[in-house]
Amino acid sequence: EKLDERVLTKLKLAHKEPPHIDEWRTFLSRLKNPTNEVNVGLVGKYVELPDAYKSIAEAFIHAGSQLECKVNVHWISSETLTEKSVKRALSDLDGVLVAPGFGERGIEGKIEAIRYVRENNIPFFGICLGMQCAVVEFARHVLGFADAASTELNKATEHPVIDLMEDQKKITDYGGTMRLGAYECELKKSSKAFNAYKASTIEERHRHRYEFNNKYLKQMEKAGLKATGINPKSKLVEIVELDNHPYFVGTQFHPELKSTVMSPHPLFVSFIDAMIKNKKN
Repeated sequence: EKLDERVLTKLKLAHKEPPHIDEWRTFLSRLKNPTNEVNVGLVGKYVELPDAYKSIAEAFIHAGSQLECKVNVHWISSETLTEKSVKRALSDLDGVLVAPGFGERGIEGKIEAIRYVRENNIPFFGICLGMQCAVVEFARHVLGFADAASTELNKATEHPVIDLMEDQKKITDYGGTMRLGAYECELKKSSKAFNAYKASTIEERHRHRYEFNNKYLKQMEKAGLKATGINPKSKLVEIVELDNHPYFVGTQFHPELKSTVMSPHPLFVSFIDAMIKNKKN
């Protein structure tokens, strides 16, 4: 529509060359002419306000276009999920993403969703609190720690599988305990994450206070939930993956924040690819 030319003219800037938009046209062509289609459930507690998950919704568009796949996002309130209702809500989906967030509301619904997809081999992607809920669910239903929890939600739990780091516990100002910004992460070469990134060291953005409690790492890994991404300096767990599952990946960081039209995030691409394969199978 030549808006760019009108702006440049107004600013008295040269625009003799035509704009280079071949990559943009390729993106639009793939987006508008998909060869596959998948249905993904986004489980969160703010689904009545979808813009709360705007970056995730956009990341699905970016990655779906790269794979020429239409991604239909189904917004599922975690507060509606119970042991009785979860099958009806999730059984027809090709994959489930459990979204980030803060606070206790809707947590048990997220845990029920994760248990269902873990037990039924449905591709799963957990982000930040979604990853922490996956750790809690595994501790409760595989390791047998019935009261396992994050100390953010249950300070009295005997099994704090998600907890504050020791050097954070003395800080009372919440902003001071936040792990914010980009941090390095080293990937295990046998992991789905490494296969997605095609790199052994990555850098991703964080926004959270609580962490995987490394005191439970050996027990978790022995039972099949592996730490496949580790911060090289702090040794904090950044990525967990489940053995013998089509796709079960949780990240402590927020991959959606680095996804763009020209550079779809590799974890979203690999998650959609897993959903396509799961649908075919």
